Amino acid sequence: MLQIALHKVGNKTNDEGYFLSDGLLHLEEEIDALLQTYFLSPFKFDTLYEFYHETQLSLNEIYTYAQQIFEAPETLHEQSRAIAKHLYQKSIHPKVKGGELYVVYFPDYVFQGEEVPAIGIFKSENKDVFLKVHPKNDNFSIEKQEGVNINKLDKGSLIIKRPQDEHPIVAVVDNLNKSTEAQYWFDEFLKVQQQQNEYFHTSQTLSMYKNFVMEDLPQAFDVSKADQADLLNRSVQYFKEHESFSMDEFEQEVMAQPDIIDRFAQYKQGYEQQYEVQVENEFDISAAALKKQARNFKSVIKLDKNFHIYIHGDRSQIEQGIDEEGRKYYKIFYDVEQ
Repeated sequence: MLQIALHKVGNKTNDEGYFLSDGLLHLEEEIDALLQTYFLSPFKFDTLYEFYHETQLSLNEIYTYAQQIFEAPETLHEQSRAIAKHLYQKSIHPKVKGGELYVVYFPDYVFQGEEVPAIGIFKSENKDVFLKVHPKNDNFSIEKQEGVNINKLDKGSLIIKRPQDEHPIVAVVDNLNKSTEAQYWFDEFLKVQQQQNEYFHTSQTLSMYKNFVMEDLPQAFDVSKADQADLLNRSVQYFKEHESFSMDEFEQEVMAQPDIIDRFAQYKQGYEQQYEVQVENEFDISAAALKKQARNFKSVIKLDKNFHIYIHGDRSQIEQGIDEEGRKYYKIFYDVEQ
């Protein structure tokens, strides 16, 4: 059976307050199983996070409370009350909704084939409307009820402690907020940052390269949409054909031309300074990150409102020009019509 502490936390700016329970929940086995599905099914684990603090890690509240639970699981309820108070202090954006806060201890959570202790922090904010139908005499009656949809976890985090890691790793779900107030769960409450693993490096490098091709390159060179599409296609192909990334190899195989390579080196340096990040020159390629990023590498040339040309490879099979009347055109060569 799960060990679960449940509290209710409102919006501090709206002076909604919070309600703290006086003990752990005692659940029937069926409810316990439903809650496990509700809590755990949304997590994907492609992107993992780690706790941080500007001065020292021990000043990160959730990190410290989690460490105390890992060391003494019997303190779960005591620490959960502190976690609820901390959440209330961070719930200051006017759009942050109040809701139920669950703090759960999983002694034998299976992560990547290994049984490890984990702590879950979950928040339900939205309530769905359900209709309940009752037989009544020779007819039926219908009443409206509000409740939590167990297929829609609003916010959650799993804090996983593996023996080989110095600090816990964190998986995060936030299905409600994708913009403004979204960051209070990541940046203010949990205070986590993305782990710099192969998924992070693959995503970052592809994203940076796409920005270079689409935004910076046209400022320095006369490149057509077809040229840009070709450069994007070649980059994705490189990542698909290699298990590890080498910046020197990538530049020679994908960009090839020395002047473009030099421009890219300048762009990379400016990118690192602007975003205060380090773009690694060598790393293992993440297939999951490549699959996700490749969806955004759509090589499409849009011509007025009449035509879209999708370019999947072989730049030599498409030519661009202007006819005698000044009309722009593309000439496409092919072998088989499907």
